[in-house]
Amino acid sequence: MGVGDPVANDIVKSLSRPEGNTTGVTNLFPSISGKWLELLKEAAPRVERVALIYNTQVASDQYLGSIEEVARLLAVKAIKTPYLDAVDLVHGIEAFALEPNGGLIIMPPVPTGANRGTILRLAAQHRLPSIYPNKYLAAEGGLMAYGSDVADNFRRAAYFVDRILRGTVVSDLPVEFPTKFEMVVNLKTAKALGLTVPPSLLARADEVIE
Repeated sequence: MGVGDPVANDIVKSLSRPEGNTTGVTNLFPSISGKWLELLKEAAPRVERVALIYNTQVASDQYLGSIEEVARLLAVKAIKTPYLDAVDLVHGIEAFALEPNGGLIIMPPVPTGANRGTILRLAAQHRLPSIYPNKYLAAEGGLMAYGSDVADNFRRAAYFVDRILRGTVVSDLPVEFPTKFEMVVNLKTAKALGLTVPPSLLARADEVIE
């Protein structure tokens, strides 16, 4: 199933009774977004401003509320930075980087193609600590990633397939949210950014890239 809250995205009518022919495990949910800012601030305490990078073609705005709430608690200024293509990303991130103590939160869905490469390149160029919703972007050079455990989601998807093949009506299978999450920290990127990631954070990481 797609990104975020399937009800808010009009994919299903209800989580407990989806109706129609769609059910499964959604990979993220909006309340996780506050955790992204908490983790980024813990890894890079100097961050006082965050650019919220999101694609205007997707309902990423459902994540904004939780981030803005945590931003107020942490005295961090959250700046909406929507984009449609790589050109928008260049303009938005370069304008944001003109002021110091910035960081990036890349919101779902995970950027692909030119957008993906542009974000990673600009984050490195402007020395912006960044957190992503998918571990693969940390492996590609992002500072951190925090999101649902993809392998566990696939296992749960197999459960749904098994139930349906055994005759269960799709609409009788409630939509599930993920229960397992994973955090990845890229120490190579931290070093390039001049950051010393706290040992307490590294101890909680599921994977540390050295």
